[in-house]
Amino acid sequence: MEFLGTTQTASYCGPRKSCFLPEVAPMSISQESYRSYYLPGYRYLSSWRPSLFYKVSSFRPNDDGQGGGRLSAPLRPPTILPATRTSLYARYSPLDWFNANRAQFQGSEAYRHWAGRLNADSGRLIQDKEQLTRQTQEGSRKNLGQRLSDIDFWRSELTYELERLLTETRALDTAKRRLECAADEAQGPLQVALECLYFREKRMGIDLVHDDVEKNLIQEVDLIKSCQEKMRRLAERIEQQLNINRDAQHALERDLGDKNSAHFIDEKCYNLRNTSDSINYYHGVEKIDGTVSVPETWAKFSDDNIRYSQNARANSALLREETDHTLESTSEDMWRQYTNTNLAFDGRISEVAEAKNKLQAQLAKTLQEIFQTENTLMLLERAILAKECPLKVAQTRLEARTWRPNMELCRDVPQFKLVNEVFTIDDTLQTLKLRLREAQDTLQLLILNKARLEHDLLVKANSLFIDKEKCMGMRKTFPSTPRLVGYT
Repeated sequence: MEFLGTTQTASYCGPRKSCFLPEVAPMSISQESYRSYYLPGYRYLSSWRPSLFYKVSSFRPNDDGQGGGRLSAPLRPPTILPATRTSLYARYSPLDWFNANRAQFQGSEAYRHWAGRLNADSGRLIQDKEQLTRQTQEGSRKNLGQRLSDIDFWRSELTYELERLLTETRALDTAKRRLECAADEAQGPLQVALECLYFREKRMGIDLVHDDVEKNLIQEVDLIKSCQEKMRRLAERIEQQLNINRDAQHALERDLGDKNSAHFIDEKCYNLRNTSDSINYYHGVEKIDGTVSVPETWAKFSDDNIRYSQNARANSALLREETDHTLESTSEDMWRQYTNTNLAFDGRISEVAEAKNKLQAQLAKTLQEIFQTENTLMLLERAILAKECPLKVAQTRLEARTWRPNMELCRDVPQFKLVNEVFTIDDTLQTLKLRLREAQDTLQLLILNKARLEHDLLVKANSLFIDKEKCMGMRKTFPSTPRLVGYT
């Protein structure tokens, strides 16, 4: 077993040797060819080395001079432990010892003389610094008092402006609610107009006409939507202005809160004395510069906040005036269009009622003509039936005469008369049937005309019911002017 980290003979210090083949060793091993192994921490400690590390055994052949093809193993140097090596390095000479003691005595004497001079100077320094400290403390207290006065002035200005801004914001919020109420109130007439258009879409046939009523209804819908859109856009502008007001309010409140905090802190600092209980050491605080403003920018910051709030109040007042004007104009426009639409409805209802009366009179005449035509058809059918028996008799006679034997089949006068009788009766039947078909066609035309008249009457009745009952029934009421301008 080998000691790891001792000498070069360790197994990891060189190439591994084979156990089977002999190795040819050099004739001699010199000091230059010897590679020393260094323990950790001793690689550069080469100032002194025991000579034992330089002793290298030489290889000698066997006495017989042959050696059997093998060389003798080198001698292993003795092991030196790290503790022994360290003790050999740490050594001082007597001269070093005497020099060290003399230097210690000289230094102690110099320190003693320097301490005496320092004590004398320190007394004078204490008096000077005490007076300087008292003066600077009084100056700082005076500056803190002036600072408190400045903070009180700006606090009063910010409080006054904040109260006015809050009042203006409440008034502007009331104007916004009026716009929203007016837009919601106009939703009712808009739904009525849309319902009227929807109901009038149920008109049938020719009555589905783009008349003045429909034009006025479309204008009413467009007007109400336009008014609502105008109100909503103005409400959005007011909402934006309210956000600006809130921003200004937040800036004022934040500035006022900061000044209250600063006033509390500076007042606390102003009242601090050397005998106060809350004083303490805060090392290095004087080296930290956490300031973000100077007196000029500090005052300008509050002045900018006040000016920003004043501009917001001025814009809010303009928006409130615009709101009043918009509500009044939209209310008048909607009332005017509502009246025009109702007048158009009244005119249309009169026209439809008149047309319905005329159709009813025409229908009565058509029914009378249908009755007469049906009587004519009945007479024609009876006449046709009356001609069937004579035709049967004539044809039966002709058929019976065809059974006469041989020369008796003579084309005599009775034969001619019977043939003429059949043709005459047949021609009469054809004429009667043609007239019957014409009468039937006429009856069908009359019935079709009757159906058309009845359909037109139904259309007119439906249109009259839609315009008079449904539409005008819903349009009996309209929001009052106060409600249209946002007052509930």
